[in-house]
Amino acid sequence: MSMLRNLAVSLINSRDERIVTTLPKAKELRPFVERAITLSRKANNLQGDDSGPRALHLRRQAAGFFHAGNMQASALTGKRGQVRSPRTAGIAALKRLFDELGERYKDRPGGYTRIFKLGQRVGDNAELAIIELVDNRSELEALEAAKKRKSAGSKKKKGTSAGGSGNLAKSEATDTVKAAKASESNKAADEAPAATSDDSSATESESGADEN
Repeated sequence: MSMLRNLAVSLINSRDERIVTTLPKAKELRPFVERAITLSRKANNLQGDDSGPRALHLRRQAAGFFHAGNMQASALTGKRGQVRSPRTAGIAALKRLFDELGERYKDRPGGYTRIFKLGQRVGDNAELAIIELVDNRSELEALEAAKKRKSAGSKKKKGTSAGGSGNLAKSEATDTVKAAKASESNKAADEAPAATSDDSSATESESGADEN
């Protein structure tokens, strides 16, 4: 029981919310720590006028899962008023359990932990495993990064398709301008011989008039 309490304290106080231990210990720890988290979830969902005393009762029940000590002890002890040692890690785990984890798993009916197998340990060949809390910070950061990569890829794809349509419209406009210029040049070429013939006939008529 003392070993399970120590493992539960280490798991809840861990910065990454995960610990590495042997597979049998992880399997024993999983229901142990999940019962404590269930108590904090129940305390977080309490409603009514008597929610305060009931939450305190659930908190005292959860304290039995950790080396929490006496939370109501005075700051000074002994005849000479000696200062008590700082509260243990069990107190910190209990505080985090009810302040943070109870709110996180408020709408989750169970399954607060998961176990990953790591293989055999060198030396005694014991099978190692990772036990961690679900919805931890690393997992949420990975999900956010995946969403950002997905949104960036979709935006890039949309930009590429928009650029292709713009280039197509530009090429069509260039072809239209070239066709208009070609038609104008053909029209000018057709009108040029007619003007030359008119000029030559006018010159001949003027020369005939001079001879007369």
